[in-house]
Amino acid sequence: MPAISFEFFPPKTDEQRDQLDKTVRKLKQHAPDYVSVTFGAGGSTLSYTNETVKSIRSEHGLSVAPHLSCMGGTRAEISALLDEYKESGCRRIVALRGDLPSGMASPGHFRYAAELVSFIRENYGNHFHIEVAAYPEIHPQAENALVDLQHFKAKCDAGADGAITQYFFNPDAYFRFVDDVTKLGVTIPVVPGIMPIANFSQLRRFSEQCGAEIPRWIVKRMQAHGDDARAIRELGADVVAGLCQRLLDGGAPGIHFYTINRYRTTEAVLERLS
Repeated sequence: MPAISFEFFPPKTDEQRDQLDKTVRKLKQHAPDYVSVTFGAGGSTLSYTNETVKSIRSEHGLSVAPHLSCMGGTRAEISALLDEYKESGCRRIVALRGDLPSGMASPGHFRYAAELVSFIRENYGNHFHIEVAAYPEIHPQAENALVDLQHFKAKCDAGADGAITQYFFNPDAYFRFVDDVTKLGVTIPVVPGIMPIANFSQLRRFSEQCGAEIPRWIVKRMQAHGDDARAIRELGADVVAGLCQRLLDGGAPGIHFYTINRYRTTEAVLERLS
């Protein structure tokens, strides 16, 4: 059976902590291979990330993969964080370049995720299973598609064990990306990242920022439901479940869900897949 995994973000308030706890309790019933916890660039959510990782591990018994961004961090800071994760029992890391925080002049000691992956391998050997990011529809800051593919290959050559994609709604983009990197000699599994649809207007805004294309037919069908939130959720679940099924049928090694710390939309997709 293909592996599934979930992404969460660190809560900052009691209300957010309660919501995350409820979400983890619901989704862990689907036996995820692991869950990941995002990381604020430059350490903006550093303490929250660490707390969240420890909480999910101790209270829910799940394998947790902290996100680690190299932007704004020194070698000493990143090494100290990795030491702590190693001592706490973490065996998986999601290594990312991240974005330079507003107002911060220096990107830190690492410019690219490939350098961070190399650093982890050189200092921690094979202790950590390292996941990296992939962009089937091209990174929004990439010079061009070929350069983007070369950046991805560099992360793989540096020692990445697997990859998780940015979310997308066009399965052909994923299959083309896998074909392209396979031709470059990449052999690691590339797991599609999937964004369940809850608030469509919010999703459109976010997609414009991160470069994820929403096909016109999805936009038009969503617009036809106007302000009917329930109809939008049902259509969204059908659309995303259909996407997941096509990806799995086409050979995708698993599915990584971007939950936004909510369980209902992800569960609706999983129920349709079941």
